[in-house]
Amino acid sequence: MRGSWSIVAFTLLGFATAAPADQWTRFRGLSGAGAGEAPTIGVPWTDADYNWKVELPGAGHGSPVVWGDRVYLTCGDPQTARRTILCLGAADGRTVWRRDDPSRTYRHHRDNSFATATPAVDAGGVVVTWTTPEEVVLLALDLDGRPRWRRDLGPFVGPHGSGTSPILVGNLVVLANEQEDLKLLAKILGREDPEGAVGRSFLIGVDRNTGETRWQVPRRSALAAYSTPCLRRRDDGRDELIFTSTGHGITAIDPATGKVNWELDDVFTDRCVGSPVAAAGLVIATYGHGTRGERCVAVRPDSTDGQPPALVYDVTRSVPLVPTPLVCDGRLLLWCDDGVVAWRDLTTGEEIWRRRVGGEFYGSPVRVGDRLFCIAKNGDVVVLAASDRFELLARAPLGEPSFATPAVSGGVVYLRTRSHLFSLGGGS
Repeated sequence: MRGSWSIVAFTLLGFATAAPADQWTRFRGLSGAGAGEAPTIGVPWTDADYNWKVELPGAGHGSPVVWGDRVYLTCGDPQTARRTILCLGAADGRTVWRRDDPSRTYRHHRDNSFATATPAVDAGGVVVTWTTPEEVVLLALDLDGRPRWRRDLGPFVGPHGSGTSPILVGNLVVLANEQEDLKLLAKILGREDPEGAVGRSFLIGVDRNTGETRWQVPRRSALAAYSTPCLRRRDDGRDELIFTSTGHGITAIDPATGKVNWELDDVFTDRCVGSPVAAAGLVIATYGHGTRGERCVAVRPDSTDGQPPALVYDVTRSVPLVPTPLVCDGRLLLWCDDGVVAWRDLTTGEEIWRRRVGGEFYGSPVRVGDRLFCIAKNGDVVVLAASDRFELLARAPLGEPSFATPAVSGGVVYLRTRSHLFSLGGGS
């Protein structure tokens, strides 16, 4: 049995272990940790410091990803919903290739878009997800934009549109397809809606090369989730996928088999938008309601006595709804939608400082060396010191709204607004 597991693990992690550490392969980079290095960026900076700025062929909220000397991102035409996958040269921002897919407009939240999910990339190519009420599509291309396979996973039910992103785990493409129970939503809102649809929710892992289903885990539909899973290394050396949703709380899945390792199903009573993170033996996860976060929990999954995962602490003040938490050298950063930022001890949850930096935020913070970067909805890049002493280092305007999270690769930070991409840093 041990030998069989070793073979499976090697197969699953083949691409992941081969990926250079500075590649930005998914939403918030390696394992969803949101950390990179760009030592040549001076703070503050001016427009003259950008390597390049390019106009994109459509709007979107998805973040850029980077593999080698290329940057990949998605766009959507607000009038026609045409979807575009764009590949740019990292050195100069020139278009290497683009692929357009026709679609149709549909109703979604005013702060959503037709290109909100972030792509995933590795040596085998790029994977994106497109969603309409009629279909949830997984589409795989090679690094030069040639189609490899396409999967239609069925219709999508959700009044706000979709937003969760695919991730790559070795030879698997993993997607959380957590849809809405509109009857439940009507009940929460105090409305009568006996005809409301109930989405078919599931977690799925498909073969990286063929698109064929390797495993599928059925889920209860509650409130559609927008969180993207992360990969966690257990104490026994095995990896597990961490998902969050209203209906199931926090779930850990064996990526080799799709088996549920453990689950805490009573921690969330409303919508999960920010993604889970794993560090120092803890899983950090959040949920919220309306326009604000309600709760951030820290859970310790591994135990030596066979007990179920334990809740270590619970934060209910200054919690983000949309921005994902960030772990940084034994500290936990909670960057809230309303511009309140809290810096806490990771192991205890104790607050070290809390300040209002101003602005509203949908993008998630990332760590760039010893600095913290987050883009406000109005396009201002806010930079703080990653320190036990609060210090606002810079506020750099990008000139138009942004809902995306920065990417960091090769010493360069990539900043996406609604319709432009900026490159900052690099060199010696």
